[in-house]
Order: sequence, then structure tokens, then C-alpha cells
Amino acid sequence: MDYAKLRAAALRDGEDEEAVTVDTRALIDKVLARYSGEWTTLRELIQNAADAQATTVKIKWETLPSTSVPLPSATSPSEMLKHTLSHHTLRRLVVQNNGQPFTKTDWGRLKRIAEGNPDETKIGAFGVGFYSVFADCEEPFVSSGSEAMAFYWKGNALFTRKLQVPQEQGGSSDTAFVLDYRNTTTPVPNLLSVGQFLATSLTFVALQHIEFWIDDWKVLALQKKTSPSAGIVIPRDLITVTSEKLMKLASAEQTNAQIDASFMSVLGWKPQAVSSSNRSNDQYYNAAGSETPSLRAFFNRLTSATTQVGLRGKEAQEEKAIQDAIAEDVTATSTSSIFLRVTSAQIQTRVPAQFAAELERATKKPPPKTTKIAILTSSYDETIASEQSSTSSQAAKAADVFSSVLPSKKPGGRIFIGFPTTQTTGAGMHISAPSVIPTVEREAIDLNANYVRKWNIEMLRVAGIMSRLAYTNEMSDLDEKLKRRAKANKDSKLSPVDVQALLPEAVHILKTYTFGDSTPSGQVAQIMNDAFWRCYPDAVIEVYSSRGVLPSTKVRSSSEEIARFVTGIPVMLPEMKDLPFVKKLHDVGVIREISVDDIHKELVATAMNKDQVRHFIAWAARSATSGEIDPPSTRKLLNAAVAAISEGGDSGSIIALSSITNYQSSRIPTTLPIPPTTLPPSLIGDTPEAMLKGLGWEPLGLPAWLKFLIDSGPSRADEENITKSAQFSLRVLYVLSKNWDNLGGNAQLDIASALRNITVIPTKMGMRKPGESFFATVKLFDDLPTLEPGVNLKEKFLVLLGVRKTVDLDTIFTRLLNPSPAGIESEHRGWNHMKVIKYLASVKADIPAAEMAKLEKSKLCPAEAGPPGLEPTKGSAQLYKVSELYQPKDELRALKLPILHWPGPPGSFRANSPEGIFLASLGLRAYPPVHELVNIMASSDAALRRSAMTYFINYHQTNGYGTVDLSRTDKAILPLQGKGERLVTPSACYTNERAAVLGYYILAKELHIHANKFGVARDPPISSCVERLMADPPKDRQTAITLFEYFQSRLSDLQQQHIAKLGQAPIIPVQRVHPNSSRTTSVYLQPQNCYLGSSSTYENIFDFVDFGNDANTFLYRCGAKVQPTKTEIAQLMCGEPARLLGTLESPEKYLDLIRSLTEDLALLKKNRELFKKMRTSPWLLGFKEISVKGNEDDDPIRQYELAAPSQIVIQDDLICYRIFKQSLICAPEDDALEAFYMALGCETLGSKVQEDIRVGAHAEKQDGAKWLRQHVLERSKLFIYEYSKYKPDSIKRDEKWLEKNLQVVAVKSLSLRRSLTGHNQSHLEKRSAASTYAQGSWILYVASEGRPDMYQVGQAICQLLLDRPKQQAYFFFEPFLKLDLLDLRSRGYNVDRILRAKAAEARIAEEERRRALEAEQQKIKEREQEWMRHTRETEVAAAATKTPEPKTRMPGSFADSPEDEKEPVDLPNRNRSKGRGIFSQLSRRLGFESDDEEAKKQKDKILMPPPAPPQGGPTTRPVSAGQGKKPQAEEGRVTSPAVVQQNLLNAITSTRAYDSSHLFSPPTTNEVKEQATYCDETTSKNIVFAADAPGGMRVFVARDLSISTADFLGQNYEAIAQFEGVLKDASEIYGLSAKAMHMFYDEAGSTIAFNRNGSIFCNLRFFNQLHADSLKRPTTPSGIAAAAAAAWKQQARAEATTWWWVVIAHELAHNLVHPHNSEHSYYTESFIQQYFGKMMAKARSWAPAARATVTAHTADPRRAAGDATNAPQGALPPPPPPYRSLLD
Repeated sequence: MDYAKLRAAALRDGEDEEAVTVDTRALIDKVLARYSGEWTTLRELIQNAADAQATTVKIKWETLPSTSVPLPSATSPSEMLKHTLSHHTLRRLVVQNNGQPFTKTDWGRLKRIAEGNPDETKIGAFGVGFYSVFADCEEPFVSSGSEAMAFYWKGNALFTRKLQVPQEQGGSSDTAFVLDYRNTTTPVPNLLSVGQFLATSLTFVALQHIEFWIDDWKVLALQKKTSPSAGIVIPRDLITVTSEKLMKLASAEQTNAQIDASFMSVLGWKPQAVSSSNRSNDQYYNAAGSETPSLRAFFNRLTSATTQVGLRGKEAQEEKAIQDAIAEDVTATSTSSIFLRVTSAQIQTRVPAQFAAELERATKKPPPKTTKIAILTSSYDETIASEQSSTSSQAAKAADVFSSVLPSKKPGGRIFIGFPTTQTTGAGMHISAPSVIPTVEREAIDLNANYVRKWNIEMLRVAGIMSRLAYTNEMSDLDEKLKRRAKANKDSKLSPVDVQALLPEAVHILKTYTFGDSTPSGQVAQIMNDAFWRCYPDAVIEVYSSRGVLPSTKVRSSSEEIARFVTGIPVMLPEMKDLPFVKKLHDVGVIREISVDDIHKELVATAMNKDQVRHFIAWAARSATSGEIDPPSTRKLLNAAVAAISEGGDSGSIIALSSITNYQSSRIPTTLPIPPTTLPPSLIGDTPEAMLKGLGWEPLGLPAWLKFLIDSGPSRADEENITKSAQFSLRVLYVLSKNWDNLGGNAQLDIASALRNITVIPTKMGMRKPGESFFATVKLFDDLPTLEPGVNLKEKFLVLLGVRKTVDLDTIFTRLLNPSPAGIESEHRGWNHMKVIKYLASVKADIPAAEMAKLEKSKLCPAEAGPPGLEPTKGSAQLYKVSELYQPKDELRALKLPILHWPGPPGSFRANSPEGIFLASLGLRAYPPVHELVNIMASSDAALRRSAMTYFINYHQTNGYGTVDLSRTDKAILPLQGKGERLVTPSACYTNERAAVLGYYILAKELHIHANKFGVARDPPISSCVERLMADPPKDRQTAITLFEYFQSRLSDLQQQHIAKLGQAPIIPVQRVHPNSSRTTSVYLQPQNCYLGSSSTYENIFDFVDFGNDANTFLYRCGAKVQPTKTEIAQLMCGEPARLLGTLESPEKYLDLIRSLTEDLALLKKNRELFKKMRTSPWLLGFKEISVKGNEDDDPIRQYELAAPSQIVIQDDLICYRIFKQSLICAPEDDALEAFYMALGCETLGSKVQEDIRVGAHAEKQDGAKWLRQHVLERSKLFIYEYSKYKPDSIKRDEKWLEKNLQVVAVKSLSLRRSLTGHNQSHLEKRSAASTYAQGSWILYVASEGRPDMYQVGQAICQLLLDRPKQQAYFFFEPFLKLDLLDLRSRGYNVDRILRAKAAEARIAEEERRRALEAEQQKIKEREQEWMRHTRETEVAAAATKTPEPKTRMPGSFADSPEDEKEPVDLPNRNRSKGRGIFSQLSRRLGFESDDEEAKKQKDKILMPPPAPPQGGPTTRPVSAGQGKKPQAEEGRVTSPAVVQQNLLNAITSTRAYDSSHLFSPPTTNEVKEQATYCDETTSKNIVFAADAPGGMRVFVARDLSISTADFLGQNYEAIAQFEGVLKDASEIYGLSAKAMHMFYDEAGSTIAFNRNGSIFCNLRFFNQLHADSLKRPTTPSGIAAAAAAAWKQQARAEATTWWWVVIAHELAHNLVHPHNSEHSYYTESFIQQYFGKMMAKARSWAPAARATVTAHTADPRRAAGDATNAPQGALPPPPPPYRSLLD
């Protein structure tokens, strides 16, 4: 079922319309059903007062006495008040305020339901708030200022009456609402509940004072005071814009408020506590609770037993005592105050137009541009002050007026929309948001309706942002308090006492800003909480820690175990750990546990004491063993830990745990020294050994311990030196001996090896080495060093150490060689080393290998010690090992080496003798080793150095020195070139002199040939060279050339890692010139950022260097390039576009760079990071066109600017561009650049412009639409064929599809609205053609007024045929539509087939026209023959009766003609005002008779006083022969009508277009005697061309026009189109070409029209004043009224066309006669007479069209477009009049 058609039919043909009625009483009842909240009426009336800018509100309940309970006997005010509350009922509620009186608008709005307050700054939105008074009142009364209004009912309809307040009752400007209660049984409300409501209401509303009265008792007075506001600085990093971008926090301020309450004790009085038997008292008491009475009664019944038990308790007794105290005097006055902090913010809104419209529809007011949000909190100090401000009376305790004001009390913070709603915030704060849209009952926030929901969510988000700002501000204040305390204590750091002192305040702040669950909607708290945490870009928030207020990134959560040894890290206090706010910080990861890095920083900064170290080791050992921290982290902590031991025996010692490798085991007594790398037992505590091993520590082994004792012995006191103290040595040896069996084999060997060579064994001869000691059982010599008796050490332990059990040969040899002490005789006295050697050589074969080994190590022989030249004559007192001595040779003596002392003549020592061979076996040296020579060459004796170097060189080959690499020696032995006596090591100098540029030493020149012997390299290591170059790059160009050329010579040595380092090192010096001065600065660049040579394209952008071919080769190897890559260009352009543009100093050069990137787009896309940056960075160059104001026709100024791709559009629609160009940044008009820009994300302008076509009513005539459809189909074939040659992929549909699916409909109006997405800009323009899809087909709408713009037609058709058409496609199509086929063929298009069809059509049309002209010519001849025959008959008759008489004049001749003396009576006279016939009267009525006084009066009404007529006649119009002459008398003959008709035909055919290329040849005429004088064409000299009318008619304006041509055309656009239609209709009657008609406009003068050289000009000013208003379309409904309007319009059309039809006749006559004379008047009337029938026929044709309008309203628009035509096959019918000029 088509419901749309069904609805249209119902509206068109249904029964008579009926208005919808409303049951007002039922409507109000329905509305009140939604207003179920408590104190709704009071809320609405107080809100009304606030909106009226009142400062004081007085609320008074008047009561009715009870009819059943008498007054109390006691008449005290207290008893009377208690009686009133207990037994009276409510009579009336009066609410007064001192705000502005009602205005007329307010009174009107008061009577209308659901209209609402349109002021967006007011809270009321739905217009139903006032009607809450009908909940208890039947007929309210309102008085405001000097007026009053009463409401009353008539049935279910509500009426009002308004009156002026009598003067005797006036005098007050207050506004009062008087509400008489509907019934007399309403009890007095609970006073405490009312008071709490009023106190809460005063929180945010702009009131200062509220009074609450019961009859004449003022039970409560509230007074609000505020301090001056202080601005709050909004942090820069605070995100002040909401996520939907609708709102922004603009500014914020803070103020302090104080509300004072003065109240009677009756507020806290509970009648039930006094008399539980009174039922009304029960109701009164129940009303004070938060639950409804029925719910409370229900639970009372369930828990009655429990309640009775509870009443016996202490609380019940206290409650009773309080009530008894209050009951003594309920009128006693108490006071209480509350202190609050209000943080408010100004919110700016930015709402799209559609969104704003939807909100306005829902709320009846537009969304505000700015609004305000306030947050009410009570700081810790203010809360304490509020609690202490109340008086200590019992009433103050019972009547907590401010219980619902403090947000920290239940039910917590609430949302205020003027007044509190039932919606809670979930946090310890109230939030006032007047612009939040509530539900109708204003008890909750509307989160259901689509647009309202979005608006409210944005308001809640900005409230969350505001909460975060308030939180930050309070934490900042708390931080300032801490700093003031520290300053007062004269301490630079916060103490724990200061932190604990302000802890309650910090906890209070965290509780205030903790968002929990909100009710009834849980979304409210969630939305604000989300905005609270997301309004900063970084996840950081200020928190209170052990170090005060710090960012959360610096605060950690700690454990008790870590706290024992870490005290400097800010941590969350234990008292705060369970707070929901802190838990939230942990959940979202804002607060982290203490990490290894945190502990490491603390350990680095602070040394630990003994207890802290013990706890640290225990924690670290446990964590490392359990895997909580990994080994690297463990080692990191240990390396940072330092212990300062200040107690016990280790007083003042420092222990770095990084040096600890062991812990002391139980094997080693604690009384013995241990190494510093061993942890003492006092720091181990109870930590198990297994866990200590988890720290990488091992128990201290005996070998290591022994090594420590040996190594540290010299630095210790003798009593602790193992080599000096026998007692200490024995203690150590006892430990080793005791544990000897438990040691492994390697450990035993290590101990033995360590002790074998030191004097560790105590003997009777003192401390001896183990090898020098003997067991006590050895008694060979009395003076042998044997162990002392009583040494209880294990034998196997001593044996392994080397203690001897027998005397060896070494001892014997020693005793033989050493002289005996004085006085002691020895059998071996007199032996020397030569005899011993000879003896040993003789018994060599018998000496055991072990003994030989001992001999090798024994010092047996002295060295030569004689004077120079006589060295062998004396031996040294010191003995040497044989291996330490050299053979006696002179070359060795020159080296001052120790030479074996071998007395005797020269040559007495022979190396090959038995003694020489034996000495050689013991190690006697034949030549010095290399290291000995090196030491000599490094000595300070220059001569000795030269001798050693000479010996080394001479014996290098003989002694095999080449096997030793001297380059590794660290001795300075080699001289340098140019450095004097300075010596360096072989590795520190080189032979390549070019290396000196890097600061390397060069070997002395004379040693270069021996460089390989000394291990001197030619060049330094390439790695070292690279490091030096990087550390000290060249300072200038010449140094750089030298350096780089040296490196080029070593390219083969450079490895890839070296090249990588150099490529990234700034080693290339470049001189840069400052942009604003000639000063240069030297900078260093990386090779990979430099380019070699020069480039005219990039030299100003990139750094090009040229150091010569060799140096450039090195730089090229390091990464320098010859030209920058496209990737580098792109990176530079994205990173520094502004600098690059400034460097190039030309947008075109910058665009050339972008063009260079277009070819490598695929390559750039592979670099994802770069391409992402290209899509987001503002580096593309776009332009804005700036037109000079007042010179819009001049070429606009293009301003180029850098923008991101998303900010630039591709100009694909020139029209849209011209409309929105002020808001656009456009891409350069270049195909390659546009494609590149689009690839980066630029959108086309067409995609950003939304088009909406608005179509008017269908035109009555569709003949133009039919022709245009055929024309489009014909030319589309040519267009598709030609366009496919250039862009075949763009063709979306062909001509066959177009023929099947295209409809063309003519409409009366057509407009196109274009909207620019995202800019809130739109443009509406009239269109002559546009296409759209409707009803299953494509429709081309064409405006019926004037001819269609073929460009717009082509644009509409291209959108159907092409895929994404552009401007060039429209230009390409336009000539096919505008040019005729011959012109198209002359331009090379194949139109022969169409021409053949057109030629056949033209031949038919020409034949018909020729036949018509021949027929008309034949009629003229017949009439001429008839006239001649009639004339001859008349002449014959006249000749028979001829009598002498004066000559008669031809009609229209002048009265003063010399040929005529009198005027003939029988011919019409042009100068007479009577008897001139119907056409003369018509001419006079239209104002063309210059001598008619009536016509002059009519002209004077519409014209300004005309200027003085010009002297002389007109000169611009050529005059044909005989013009201007008086017609000759022809004996009274009247001109033949055929002659006149022929002349008229000649005049019509001679009209032409103005400025036509054809010459104007005035037509030849036969003389006509009827003439008159009229018209002035001097206006033609003062007009200029302005524009073409919509249908193509040319429009001219006066040169002295007072306004601009553009303004004139804009103001008269509709009139020009109407006037063009009228002139075309009138000219069609004469068969004139439309191009012959023109219009002009001047601001003064009397010229209605003029004829200039055959071109007719008509004055638009006369049309505007005479006809324009009558032709405007009236606003009428559809149906019959529309038909009447159409008839009225057609009548006006006929009148206007007739008027100008006569004007054209007048001007056509000027083609025949130049002057205004009787002959001109004659031809004017002849034109009218000749074409009067056509004019009437045309006027009659308009009447049926008007009658057919009603039918046309429901006609199918497709019917006209689809009618078949009678045109020949393949040809088009001739276009209708508005279209005929299209193809001229």
C-alpha cells in the first residue's frame, strides 16, 4: 500500500477539516502525574523568583483551626504553635518574591501550557512547571506589580481573567502566588523537611534570603553570603574540550559561600515523642523521614518488636531527653551556619545547526552559546567550621537544617538543575548545571532522547573536567599548606609530623572526588568519572604521599618489609590504602608498586644503617631466591647499597655491598680477621645460607681467607701478621689443620702453594718458610731450624706444606759455599764458586733431576764488579742465580748486563768447555732476551739506549729477536720525528707521515727502514682513526680536505661498522649564512645528511659540499650522496616545511619539489612511518583566493599556505569554489599534484559540498521541456562519442540508457542549495537546470522562466553519464548543446547524420514559411487590385459631378501646410482629441499622445519631472528617402490599405538585434499621409550594456546609475525576468526576433521606449512601477484558491502584455517614419489594427490555462516529458520561444 499517496488523497479529497480539542483538566492531571517529586510546587515558584532576579522569597502557609480539637488551655506561643502543627490543616500557600514584575510576555506565557521560556539562559524549558500548582490548588491567583490574574474552571476548560490592581491595594512591586488548597484536610507539612529543602534550594540559585512562615510564626530564615570570586588558572595540559567537541571549559573561578540559618526549635520537634496516641502526630512524624508514610509504617510493623527493644537503649533515652528539652519552648530560636566552596566555570558551546535545531524542537529554546557549571564542595576546614558553628542547644542537634546541603552526608552529592534533582553524582560534591536538560518532571537527567542525551552527556563530561580542575586546585592548596608548615618549622624538607597533621584533610579531598555509584542513573557517575580521569593527556594526578603532594608518577605503593630499609621514596600512607580513590589509582596503574629502579635510586642516594642493611639483605635474599627479582636486578641493587656501621667493634666503617662476594662460614672463628669482601655475621642476621647464595654470594673458603691474611699482612700490625707473629701464625695454622681433612684436593694444593714461600712456620730459629723448616726429629746439624716442641699440627698437613724430614743437597751446598762465621773452623773453608762449578760439572751425571732443579734456582755465582776495562778482575759480593748472569762478552758488557765473574785472562771462559756446558744447563745466558733489551732501550741513559738499539738491530737476525712482537710492549723506546728526545712505545708511533694530521706520532726518519723490527705499523688502527675523527672533526675546509684524503687512502681498511659510525657522525664542517645577516656559522653535519658536488635544484635546501675528488670519494663511502633521494626530500618537507618554503622563497619552487615526489609515490608508501607523517603533517602547499574588496572583477590574489592533507581540497567544482573559496584551502591546479594530494588524503571539493535541489511547481506548458529532451538526447550521442576518445574509463552510461531513463520537466522555479561540510556555510542559488533521481527515474528539471543555461544542462547530464565528472567535462559538453550542427561540423565533429535530418526539417519549415509569405503577398495584391478598381469607379463618378473647390489633405497632414488652408472634415485628424476611433483612444490611454492633458497627468504620477527636451531632432536614426517631408496632397485620396500592409510587413522584416553585424537599411515605404509627433531617443546615448537576462535578452543601464551594476541586477533580478517574458510575448505577436528586443533602466526621465537603428529598447523602470507588482505570484493555498490565483495572474499578464504591445507598435512605426508626426501615428495605429486579432487571440489563450491550473497541480509531471512529437524521424521540432535563441 502506498501510504504517501493515500495521505495525499486524504488531504485533498477528505471530509471537512476539524480542529483537535484538548481536555485541559485531563492534560494538567497527566502532567502532574509526572511531577511526583516532593515540594514540586515550591521548587517551581522559587525557580520563578530566581529567574525574575529576586533576592528574597517568603513562603507562608496559612492554616485552618481544627473543628474537633479545642485550643489548649495554655496560651503561650509555644503551646499554640504545637497545637497548630498537631491539629490545624492547611488553608493557603502564599509565595512572594521581590523580583521583576511580570511583563506582557510573561503574563501571556503563564496562560499557555508547553510553550516554555524561550530564553536559553533560563532553566524552564517545557512550559508546564507553573501548572504544578494545580496539584493542591484548584484556582490559583497571581499578582505581580500592578497587575493580577485569576484562574478558574468551566467544566474541563481552564480560563483566566486579568485585572489592574487597584491603587488602594497597590504600592508593592512584589510578585505573589496565592494557592488556596483544594480541600481543608491537608495537614501541616513536616517543618524540618521543608527547611532542609529550602536550605538546599538556596545553594545554587541567585537568591540571598528565604523566609519560612507558619501563620505568624517565622520558623526559619536563611541568609546566604558569598565572598568575591578568585580566578583559577587552567593548566595548559588540561584537555578542556569534550570528546564530542560540543563544549569547552573557557574559564574558572572559586568563591566561598556561607549560609546562616536562624530557626525555631519547632523544626526539631517530633510530636510523636510527646504524644504517641495522636494519629495526626504520627503522620507528621512520618513525613519527616525519607521514606513515604506507607513504607515506613510497613517496616514499623515488621520491626515493632525490635524497635521496642531499641527504645529501651541509650539512644532512645537521649532522643527522649532532646525532645523533652525542645518541647519546653518550641519557639526558642537557634542558629547554625554552613561554609561551602563553590568552583564555577564558564562553558562555551559549539553546536552544529542541525543539532541545535533538534534541541530547540525538544526544549523550545535554542542551546545557549555559553553556560555555567558549578561544583559545590566543603573543604575539611569548612566542614569542621560548619560542625562547630551550630549552637549547642538541643534544637540545633535535632534540627539539622543543612543535612542535605553538605555533599559529604547521605545521600551524597546531587545534580542541581536550578534545584536539586533525585540524581546523585556518586561523589562528595554537588554539581549545578542549569543547561542540563531534565526529564519533564525535572527530577532526573534525560538520557533517553537522542540529541538531548548527547547534549546531557557532554554537559556531564565537562562537569567531570571541571571536577578534575577543582581537585587539582584543592591539592595545590594542600601543598601550599604543607610548605607553610615546613617553613614555619624552619625545615627545608617535610617532616612526617607535618604530613600526618594534614592527612585528615587529604583523605577528605580524596573522598570528595571519588566517584562511586550514582542513582537513579548509574551512567551519570560513570560519564563524569571517565572525563575526570581522561582530561589530561598523561596518566598522572596529584596525590598525597609520605613526601607531601606529588604527581602520581613519583609516588609508589610500598610494603612493610621494604619500608624497613627504604625511607626516602614517596609512598602512599598506610591510612589511605583502603580509600576507593587510592584503589582506583592502583587499578588503572597510576600508582605503581615500588620497583627495583626506585629502590636502586634510594640506595644510591642514602647509606643504610646496620638494621636497615640487615633487613635489606633479608629482603633481597628472599626476593632473589623466590624469583621476584632477576639476577641483573639483584646485582644492580647490591652495587648501589652502602652500609654505614656505627656501632660495636666496626664503629665508623663503610661497607659497600657491591664488593661483597662471600659471607663468613662457621669454619672460621669470628675473632680472626676476614676479607673486606666478606659479609660479617652481624649483618647476616637470621638469613639462611641458602638465601644468601641467591644473592650470588658464597661462603668464605679457607684458601681465599688464607690468601687475604697473607696479602694483607704487611699492612696489619705485627701481632696480626702471619709472617711475623708466631702466635697468630699458629692460630691460623690450627684452623687450617683442623679442617684439612674436609678440604678438597684443589683447596689443599692452593693452601700449600700459598704457604710454601712465606715465613709462616715458627721454628726455634724463628719464623721460616716451610721448605726451610725441619721436623723436630731432624738432628743432623744443631743449628737447623726445627719446629718448636708442642706444636700440635697434623703431619700430613705439614708435609704437604714442605716441612722437611731430612737435610737436602741444597743445604749442604749452601753451607759449603758460604764462609763460616768468625772463630769457627770448617773443613770446607776456602771453596769458591768456580771450584763448586767445576766440581758439579765433574759429577753432573750423578746429580738427580730434583737437585738440578734446585741448583737452577740457587744463587751460586757472583757477577763482574771490576772497573771499566778490567771488569773480570773483581766479583760482586752478591750472588746470583746462574740464569741471571750472561757469558763474559764485550758487546754484552756495553749493555751493562750482569756478567758471570770468571777470573782469568781474556778467553779463559769457553762456552764449549765442560764448565760452560754445565753453566748453560743451569741457565747461563748467551745474549739478552728482548724484554731485557727493551728495558735498556727505555732507560734514561741516552748512550745506553743507543747501544741497546744498535745491539738489537745488529743481532736481530742472529739472536732470533724477530720472533718477538715488540709492538705489544708498553715501554717507551723509540724516538719521534721532530720531537727531540721524547720516546714512545712502538704501538704509539707510525711511519706514514700523513697520519700526523690525526695527531699520531711519527717514528724518527732514520728508523723507518727498521720499523718492522720494532713492530711499528705504517698506519694507526683504522678504528682509532675513526674515533679520533669523530672526537675532533676538522675545523676548516683545508683541514677537512687533508683528513678526508688520508681516509680515502685507507678505504680498504674501513669496515662496515666504521662506515656506519662515520655516516652518522657530525664530521663535515659547513659554513651557513644567517638568513637576516651576512654572518656565517660553522656547523658539523653527518655524511649521510650531505651531498657531494653542487645542484642548482637543491643547493639552497640541502647541504652540498665539495672537498675534491679524493675526499669526496671517502665521504661517498661514508654515506654522502650525489643527490637527495625522494624519501629524504619527503622527510625534510614533512619535518621543516616552513623553513624549506622560506628558503626557496617561491611557492612555485616548493610545488616543483612536491611534483618531484609524485613520480615516486609507490616508493614513499613503502615507508609506512614516513607516509603516515605525510598524511598528517602540515607540509602540503595550498592556496586561498583573496579578492580585493570593491574590485571583485580583478584577478584575485592567491595566498599560499602550508596545511595538512585533511585541510586541503581538490578543486573539482568551479562554482562551488567561487561560493566557498573564502573558507577553502585548495590544491594547486595541476593534474599530477591533485592526484598526489588525493593519495595523501585530500578530499575533492565536490565530496565536501552537499547539494539539495528545491523544485517549484510544474509549469503549465511543457513544450520547451519536450524540445529540450530531444535536443539533449541528440547532442549526448555526439558528446559520448567524442569524450570517450579522451577518457573512455569515465563513461558510466550510454545514450540508450539516457533515452530510456531521462525525463525533462519544466518547473516554475528551481534552486540549488549547497552546504560546505564542516564549515556551517551554505549558498542558495536559482538554477535553470538540475537533475535528480525521483520515482524510479532520473528527472532533468528546467526552469520555465527564460531560456535554460546550457552549461547547467550539460552539468546535470554529465552527472548522469560520467563517473566523477569534472569542470572540463561540463565545458566539453556545453558547445554540443549551444552550437548548431553546422558549427559543430566546421569544428570537425561528425554531425552529417543529424544534419541530414535537420536539413529535411529545415526544408519543410522554409517551404511553409515561403508559402505563407506568398499567400500574404497574394492577399496584398488582391487587396491592391480591389482598391484600384474601387478607386477608378470613384474617379469616374467624381468626374461627372466635378465642381471647383479647395484641395483636400491626405489624412495626417499638418494644419500649417502651405498647400492646405483648411482641414478636411471627412478624414481623421491626428491633432484632434475626439472622434479618432478605438485605436486612437487606446493609444491615448497608454500615454502615447503628447498633446493629451489626461495622458500627461497619468505620466506625471509615475515619472520625475523630465529634463528640458533636447534642441533639434534625433540624429542617430537614419531616415529613408522622403522621411520628414510633408506628404503631398493627392486630391483627397486615402492611401490603399494594401500599401499600408506592405509597409508594415517591410518594417517587421527590417528589425534587427542591437549592434548586429548586419547593416540597417531603412525599408522603402510608400508615402502615407497620416502623421503625428511623439518620442525621444536621446536616452540611447547615455546607456551601457549590463548583462543578459535569464532568457538571453540584453539589459542596459544608465551611465549615471547611483548604485553599482551588480547591486542593480541583484535587486531587480525577478523584475528583469518578468519583463523579459512580457516583451517576448508582445514581440511574438508581431513575429519579431527576440534578439531585436532590449530593455534599459534609468532613474529619471520620461522615455518609455525608443528605436535605435532598428533595435527596440523598453524602459524597465516603467514596467516596475506599472506592472511588476501585479505580476508577482500571490501566496495562496492549494486547490481552488490556487486556480483563482492563477487566473488573477494571467489577467495581469494580459494587461501588461497589451500595454507593451502598443509600445512596440509605436517603436516599430519608427522603422518607417523617423519623426513623430501624423504619418508615424498613422503607422502606429495601423500596426495595432493589423495585429489586434493576434493580440486578442493570445490573451484568450491565457484564460483557459488559468482554468486548467487546478488540474495541473495533480497532473503527472512525467506526462509532458514523455509526449510524442510529430517531428520527422531523426529531427527535432523547432524550439519554443524561450529556447529559440539558444542555437542562433
